[in-house]
Amino acid sequence: MAQTFDIFLIVMAVMAVLVFVALQFFEAGYGYLFDRRYGSPIPNKIGWVMMEAPVFIFMSILWANSERMWESVPLALFLIFQTHYLQRAFIFPLLLRGNSKMPLGIILMGMLFNTLNALMQGGWIFYVSPEGYYDEWFAKPYIYIGGAIFVAGMIINLHSDHIIRNLRKPGDTRHYIPQGGMFRYVSSANYFGEFLEWVGFAIASWSWSGAVFALWTFANLAPRAASLRQRYEQEFGEEFTRLKRKRIIPFIY
Repeated sequence: MAQTFDIFLIVMAVMAVLVFVALQFFEAGYGYLFDRRYGSPIPNKIGWVMMEAPVFIFMSILWANSERMWESVPLALFLIFQTHYLQRAFIFPLLLRGNSKMPLGIILMGMLFNTLNALMQGGWIFYVSPEGYYDEWFAKPYIYIGGAIFVAGMIINLHSDHIIRNLRKPGDTRHYIPQGGMFRYVSSANYFGEFLEWVGFAIASWSWSGAVFALWTFANLAPRAASLRQRYEQEFGEEFTRLKRKRIIPFIY
């Protein structure tokens, strides 16, 4: 099983690099960048649940069928992971405002990746990690450092989403430049927060599966952040460019 899992991780890592390259030429057409070429429009609230729920469900199944389900470290990693997806799949959609749409093609691709990601993370934590790998883990720094980074990222992500949701008053359809929080430094602060979460999770689990997920997060969100920054520049001109924000990582990119 371990050798097959290693091949799976290599394939997923290569795919992440290919996705990053492809997204330099094709925008992920949802949200501000909505594009009907990616499929029939689905209401955002339904689309987010469809896209994010599979990883929560499959991760729960992998946990419930594992002999390690009540071991302290695997359980802690499971709860950290599921905290994000409980919010993203079932709470975040309820908070969305307006009548925005999401292309069906984007939803289906998200469902596929999230299913594979559940296999990556749950597979490693509950089935593939060597016996004793997580023994005395709470005496080591990984879970504390990674957990702190994860929490910081989630706070940034939630706060940034709150700022974005409240840019418009009811009935207003105009676009605005997000202000405050980490938007002082990057144009896609919500993406920075999410990337930080999964870097933290990779450190907490100290696993290649976590590292590949962090790579996937960057490969997916960094090109989108670049596209959003370009749209802001086109729409707002000097009003936006004078802010001198980076795309997704403060002071770096």
